[in-house]
Amino acid sequence: MAAKRPSVIAIIPARGGSQRVPGKNLLRLAGIPLVAHSITHAKRSKSVEEVYVSTEDPEIAAVAKKFGALVIRRPLELTGPQSSSEATLLHVLDERKKLGKKDPDLVVFLQCTSPVRRSEDIDRAVAQLIREKADSLFSATRNFALIWAQSKKGPVPLNYDKENRRMEQDRDVQFRENGSIYVTKTPLLRKNKNRLGGKIAVYEMEEFHSFQVDTKEQVDLVRWIVRHQPVDFPKRIDLIAFDFDGVLTDNHVLSSGDGGEAVRCSRSDSLGIAAVHKAGIPMMVISTEEHPVVAARCRKLKIPCHQGLSDKAQFLKDYLKKEKIDPEHVAYLGNDVNDRGCLELVGFPVVVADAHPDVLSIARVVLSNPGGRGAVREFCDKLLAARGK
Repeated sequence: MAAKRPSVIAIIPARGGSQRVPGKNLLRLAGIPLVAHSITHAKRSKSVEEVYVSTEDPEIAAVAKKFGALVIRRPLELTGPQSSSEATLLHVLDERKKLGKKDPDLVVFLQCTSPVRRSEDIDRAVAQLIREKADSLFSATRNFALIWAQSKKGPVPLNYDKENRRMEQDRDVQFRENGSIYVTKTPLLRKNKNRLGGKIAVYEMEEFHSFQVDTKEQVDLVRWIVRHQPVDFPKRIDLIAFDFDGVLTDNHVLSSGDGGEAVRCSRSDSLGIAAVHKAGIPMMVISTEEHPVVAARCRKLKIPCHQGLSDKAQFLKDYLKKEKIDPEHVAYLGNDVNDRGCLELVGFPVVVADAHPDVLSIARVVLSNPGGRGAVREFCDKLLAARGK
């Protein structure tokens, strides 16, 4: 008879304060707050049954609920920089008990600072703990660095003999704890008040998926990594809104001596838009540009055009309210700083490959093609693929 599957919950501590990176847990990476990445990883995990976020911050609580987590209000005495994570984990377990819920067999502790882990890492870590009959587990990456410590006599090597410096491939295997995933048997956590104890297993992760956000310098690095992670396109999109210049065009204009202007577009984009029309997904163009070429191109593509707008975000907000469209189910494709408001408004913000650096962090997806050179076609193909079309 097959062994009973253990019950598993995930707990994500997310306090409002951060000394090194202010507002860290709400920092936007790839279009969503930092805390939302860990919630999404846990929600997509096949082994996790419930996802809890422990916080004292109302804004973090609102984000957690929006992304499907259960929120436990953290008492003030557990919000200081010296408060242990274990105290927070135990508080969540106690609050669950007050609600009449039994302790789970396993607690998965996820830190918000690890947005580049994958949901399958959680499942593999849980499976490894069970397979190895371990009591606790931590995730780590291989350590190839030579570590020194400062002593009264000067620097001292900690993990190698300086008189016998061996080749990297000949050294003993070492791991660097990456702070991404911890799995602990609940009775051990309650007894020892420690995430690690008993027989300990090590879940090895690639270095690329082990980076954390703990300093301002690491923010840009992790943003770059997250931008290059594959993102699942949503199956439900009720409206697609395109910027015009730099999205449907390559952001160049050809000017003639008589003042006429022409833009360059991609026929490939036209085919993608035709396929989206066939799938029945509404589209529109929102542009600050007033030139007739915008309207002419949109007529050919059979897309409603709203141009000459001084505040595109306000127009889109009013339009969605009027048409009773939930912004969460809207995609917006932009490329520059005047698209920021629209990108922040919708649930699926997307930018082209050559987008302005200031909007890269807002986007859920950064396309691999530049504006006017296949970016719209790329978006259309991926969106339709997600819908099974």
